[in-house]
Amino acid sequence: MRTYSAKPGEIEREWFVVDASEHNLGRLANKIATILRGKHKPTFTPHVDTGDFVVVVNASQVNLTGRKLDQKLYHRHTGYMGGLRSIDARTVRETDPERMIQQAVKGMLPKNRLSRQLIKKLKVYGGSEHPHAAQQPKPLPIS
Repeated sequence: MRTYSAKPGEIEREWFVVDASEHNLGRLANKIATILRGKHKPTFTPHVDTGDFVVVVNASQVNLTGRKLDQKLYHRHTGYMGGLRSIDARTVRETDPERMIQQAVKGMLPKNRLSRQLIKKLKVYGGSEHPHAAQQPKPLPIS
């Protein structure tokens, strides 16, 4: 029996849509990262992008457990000395809700060149509308 290795030309990609409202951030990000990598397919190959596209809607309504809205901090650095900027999750949710889900999913992907390719297949929108209706995305059940 030989080991199967997926070739980039043989991969069939699907589109999934996920409604983030009523879901916890970490559990949602875990499921999305699995779909982006392609681990749900029998043809999964670790060094090849075999994953599917994921569209997330209602990102502004994602749940955070406990007191994370006030205690969780998002950091970025300006590049200058003493340029570390931190804001709490409540402010991020109000100003840029897409950033919460993108950073959570990015943290669950491998840290290599492939992850930069995978994160481009994630489309996140704060509201319930998205411009990807032409791709006919299927709803992704999150348990």
